[in-house]
Amino acid sequence: MKSMRLLALSGSLRKISYNTAAIKALQRLSPPKVKIQIGSIGELPLFNPDREGEHIPSLAKLVDALDESDGLIIASPEYAHGISGPMKNALDWLVSGVEFPYKPILLINTSPRAFHAQEALREVLLTMSGNIIEEAGVCIPLLSSDLDVDGIMDDLEIRHCLSKGLTRFCQAIEILQHDNPL
Repeated sequence: MKSMRLLALSGSLRKISYNTAAIKALQRLSPPKVKIQIGSIGELPLFNPDREGEHIPSLAKLVDALDESDGLIIASPEYAHGISGPMKNALDWLVSGVEFPYKPILLINTSPRAFHAQEALREVLLTMSGNIIEEAGVCIPLLSSDLDVDGIMDDLEIRHCLSKGLTRFCQAIEILQHDNPL
């Protein structure tokens, strides 16, 4: 496997978030040649098309990280059957950029019953020309589990599911890069 850089975004701003914990566990599980950078969406201002073109440091940092990544990992909760506000806001800021289209995407769902938001997220990502790698998708039962990063790492089934998803994601990226060299 060649070196790979992945950007991971959590749609939750909670300090103790299952989505963030899943991403941090994935970061720990990644092989040495795969670097997972956890991006931040909490400092982004509310999306306003009038501000496009304005230098917004938190947005510039996110766009640069996305541009430098080989793939995007998203773990986002479901709120009232929808995408979390912070995640939708981040995607709204990224929709008009050249960095997002055709970017391979791995979706992590930390609540098997949160299928409304996953479907809404898929719709938004596909509309933005994202390339969701369905065979790599991960659905793990963290909601109400009280598992933190260490607890996830200690749970062999969850750890295996995350590792398998990451492996499939990296394999898909390598195939895409081989088929479409720059």
